[in-house]
Amino acid sequence: MSQRPDINFKLIIKFLGILLMILSGFMLLSSLWDFLYDEKTTKAIIISGIITFGTGLSFYQLTRKNDHKNIGKKEGYIIVTLTWLSISLFGSLPFYLSGHIPSFTDAFFETISGFTTTGATILEDIEAMPESLLFWRSTTHWLGGMGIIVLTLAILPILGVGGMQLFVAEAPGTTPSRLHPRITETAKRLWFIYVIFTSALTILLMMGEMNFFHAINHAFSTMATGGFSTRNESIAAYGPYTHYVIILFMIIAGTNFSLHYFALKGQLSRLLNNDEFRFYIYMIFGFTILFTVSVYFIHDTGFEQAFRDSFFQLVSIITTTGFITADYLEWQGFLWFIIFLLMFTGGCIGSTGGGIKMIRHLLLLRNTTQELKRLIHPAAVFPVRFDGKTIPTEIIYNFLAFFLLYIAIFMIGGAIMSILGLDFQTALGSTAATLGNVGPGIGNVGPVDNYAHIPTTGKWFLAFFMLLGRLELFTVLLLLTPAFWKK
Repeated sequence: MSQRPDINFKLIIKFLGILLMILSGFMLLSSLWDFLYDEKTTKAIIISGIITFGTGLSFYQLTRKNDHKNIGKKEGYIIVTLTWLSISLFGSLPFYLSGHIPSFTDAFFETISGFTTTGATILEDIEAMPESLLFWRSTTHWLGGMGIIVLTLAILPILGVGGMQLFVAEAPGTTPSRLHPRITETAKRLWFIYVIFTSALTILLMMGEMNFFHAINHAFSTMATGGFSTRNESIAAYGPYTHYVIILFMIIAGTNFSLHYFALKGQLSRLLNNDEFRFYIYMIFGFTILFTVSVYFIHDTGFEQAFRDSFFQLVSIITTTGFITADYLEWQGFLWFIIFLLMFTGGCIGSTGGGIKMIRHLLLLRNTTQELKRLIHPAAVFPVRFDGKTIPTEIIYNFLAFFLLYIAIFMIGGAIMSILGLDFQTALGSTAATLGNVGPGIGNVGPVDNYAHIPTTGKWFLAFFMLLGRLELFTVLLLLTPAFWKK
């Protein structure tokens, strides 16, 4: 007989209540655009904010006498998973109650796509949406990029006890570097850097073709590696200056923010000598050269445009941002097939990028070369190293398990979407793009298409894949195992 779970549910409910109250503040902030643009969505957003705040306050009041503040491993996994589900549920209310996304399935899909920084959209005419809802849409990206849980730990130090469990639950097996002995101080530093980069990008975009509204929305999406745009044509609606600025900041967003912290403190060598960062940069520029040459010679495109389109699309896909400047499905088949494969890469650990993450690819590649050496020299010892340090075998096993599980889920997802009636390319493209938090895929969910035509059941499956990808599989899947709930 199974035992009662040793889980502090009151602590979980209390934490969710605090998070919902914080979320309502950002929701109400979005309503300010109504007053600037004289729109008619203020009521819906304010009602959504009141519902969210009221629910959060009720959760908090019901559990405020709970004095046990230490967050254990099980509480951490539950809090993280329920947080992303609840903020997506309540975050969909402005879209749904305003009537601009009348289907709750579509509203939830758009919202979880925002918070998980996937950027897959069901909107067919983005520019027809009110500015207040577009800003809320971009805000879901920005909060999800660095993480609303990290923000909560930063502004409410009292919740820092056991806070590392929340970091671990959000990225199992790849615990982020602590910038300070106290986890709350680490959270503050990460969010401070995030705000600085977002502000800098907003200013740079305003120096180009964008006004403040479009600049801040695209800055939110870029730094979160999300990909939601305020324009139907995405970044293709703008010129070369904007393209290059966003390329730079997509690369920054896909880099470990702990390395940015040390670089800003003058320790630039810690960034430049980091094995994962160098592998990440080599990947970007190596494929950019290949694509530039191919697009230039095969598609009769000017060299600068071939370079810019190739550079932009590769950075956008590798960092899982999903912005678009060109329809890569119009390129040669082998080029968009490579882009499809790059959807299985991702940014660096500790970045806002999704996907499998560069560190896993790098270490698995190094482990493979060491295994080949062991076949030749069975008695020799060939450790796998990263930044000059030997990586424990259990970490390699964890990465192998993650990779195999990721591929298995992708195959199952592709099969499910095929059963639901999608063609082969769209089934694989939609699964890869949502599981990797990329956004645009291949087939009928390519760069100039959207997800509006996906069946309702398919949208819920893809929403689940987005959540799995954002929380790196294990956090969500652990909750589905009976062993987790045993004492």
